Amino acid sequence: MVTRVTTTGNYSAVLANLLAAQQKQMDAGDKVSTGKNGQNLKDYAQKSELLTAMRSVQTRLVGYSDQNSLLSDKLSTQDTALSRVADAAGSVRQIMADALASGRVDTLVEDIQAQLSNAVEALNARYGGKYLFAGGQVDTQPVNVSALSDLTAPPAIVANLFANDTFKVTAKPDDATTITTGMLASDIGTDLLTAFQAFQTFNEGVDGPFTGAMTDNQRTFLESQLSTWDQTRSDLTIKVAYNGTNQKRLETIATDLEGRQNTLTGMIADITDADMAGAAAQLQQSQLAVQAAAYVFQSLQSSSLINLLK
Repeated sequence: MVTRVTTTGNYSAVLANLLAAQQKQMDAGDKVSTGKNGQNLKDYAQKSELLTAMRSVQTRLVGYSDQNSLLSDKLSTQDTALSRVADAAGSVRQIMADALASGRVDTLVEDIQAQLSNAVEALNARYGGKYLFAGGQVDTQPVNVSALSDLTAPPAIVANLFANDTFKVTAKPDDATTITTGMLASDIGTDLLTAFQAFQTFNEGVDGPFTGAMTDNQRTFLESQLSTWDQTRSDLTIKVAYNGTNQKRLETIATDLEGRQNTLTGMIADITDADMAGAAAQLQQSQLAVQAAAYVFQSLQSSSLINLLK
């Protein structure tokens, strides 16, 4: 059998080779310029489903990381507020101890009033314009006290001084963890305001007010209050520690999320990122192939059967 050689057939074969070489050159050029193996999922063929799944997980992890960053900042603000409340309780205890040591109570009421103001200001702390310890009523100031006298005004019920509800914010920092990060002003400050109230009630009673030299009854009262304020500060310190534990958990989770994101990024890169050295070599080869096909095409023009028959 004799294979027929025709000009049209030769042109078709050479043109097909030229077009194929040009396509390979374009593909190699895209890899070199973008650093990627493809422009869309169909370019990754059988790995498209795996790639889609990994990117979905990656998006979820990024969402957790962004949320946890904000939550960590909130807990830091909360830590500052809780520490101020605990410090106020410790300061009251120290003020009373100093008064007992000196036997004088000239500025005792004023000094304790200052610590009440510090504690209430901390209980009314805000984050992002919202009250931290108000529960779900984030636009309502949770503690309505400005002076020691507010604690003994009728009906003199400490629970009525708090305007927060019972809702406690919870957060899900990753797929497997849920943390209760919200704290309520009433849970934090009830014992504290009760201790302040006891002081003010005594100050307004028959053995008050606290002025000048300390009386025997005033000394007995203040001595009895030291253990109360020790316990109050201890309880508040536990709340500070609880908040700190949540901060530490978030740090641990953040480290884990970062590691998982880095692993996913590497796995995705193994699929999508081009081998730049190989892509550059492929580009050179495809350019040579285009040049060779073009040269053959030109040569074919000069060796047409028509020219041979002339």
